[in-house]
Amino acid sequence: MKILLRSLAILVLATFSISERAAAQGPAGAGAAEAAGGGSSAKSRSYNPTKWFAKKDSKPASSLAVEELDSKLEPRLRRAEVLAANAALKDACRNFIERVDCVAALRASHNLGINIDCMRSNMTGVRTDVDTSACRMPSGDKPLSLAKTIRLLKSDVDAKQAAKDAETAAREDMADAAS
Repeated sequence: MKILLRSLAILVLATFSISERAAAQGPAGAGAAEAAGGGSSAKSRSYNPTKWFAKKDSKPASSLAVEELDSKLEPRLRRAEVLAANAALKDACRNFIERVDCVAALRASHNLGINIDCMRSNMTGVRTDVDTSACRMPSGDKPLSLAKTIRLLKSDVDAKQAAKDAETAAREDMADAAS
């Protein structure tokens, strides 16, 4: 009998404590936010994790227009003999999403003696009208990174280091052209 009374007392206390917690949460239903003081004047919180970790500055490093950036980059790349004298940077970088990726591909192509058309096809995943039959291509049309492209086209070099060097030089070229 004592066990039954103790069990009943615990059950009653548990029921009261649960109902107190529910009452402490505030009103629910239509207009609950205003009644609880959380209306439009209260600062709202974002529970979206992509907003927590997203970059605050989504602007590109260069505020220049693409045409202006190209006009500043072309002479620099021609002096370094990365870009042919009669080639336009706009044509050399077609199908690349980011200009810095294109400049890195141009740098790696020049440094390693790899055909730029092969690199462009592998890095962008776009097969153009340029003859790339002599190029090694990946099995699918998925774009490859610069390091994987170098490894595919020239397996006797350290692809990771070559890609790192080309990307560093490309970022420096872009920064110098932007200033």
